[in-house]
Amino acid sequence: MSVMLSFGLALGSLSYKQQVLASSAIASQYAFYAADAALECALYADQQQNLFAYEAYDGSAKSMVCDGNAFSVAQISSPSQVVSTTRVPLDAGKHCADISVYKPPVGGGTTYLFSQGYDVSCGTVASPGGARFVARGLNARY
Repeated sequence: MSVMLSFGLALGSLSYKQQVLASSAIASQYAFYAADAALECALYADQQQNLFAYEAYDGSAKSMVCDGNAFSVAQISSPSQVVSTTRVPLDAGKHCADISVYKPPVGGGTTYLFSQGYDVSCGTVASPGGARFVARGLNARY
């Protein structure tokens, strides 16, 4: 009986660990895909719509369309670059991503785009309660 009990407990423990590992892998994939989707939106907005151009910065609020929704983009200007940031809810609000764009003047250097994706909603990311979530990041420069 005790051998069967220990064998059953070992199998139960192994199954539990496998379940935890599988769920963390799924959460990691959701975060990665959110980061990728947000990065693609930012690339499109920059290369096709010239949204983040240094010369186009006039202090007014800008908006970017991603996943069928428009979002305001906060911009800060300095003599060397315009820094644009926004938080984008994706997949009907189930997932979230933060986008940061560092755009130099024309001929002034490299454009940097950073995207941080999360496996949870933007409300969970912003909550101060210490909620647990997975984050994955991507960057592009050109």
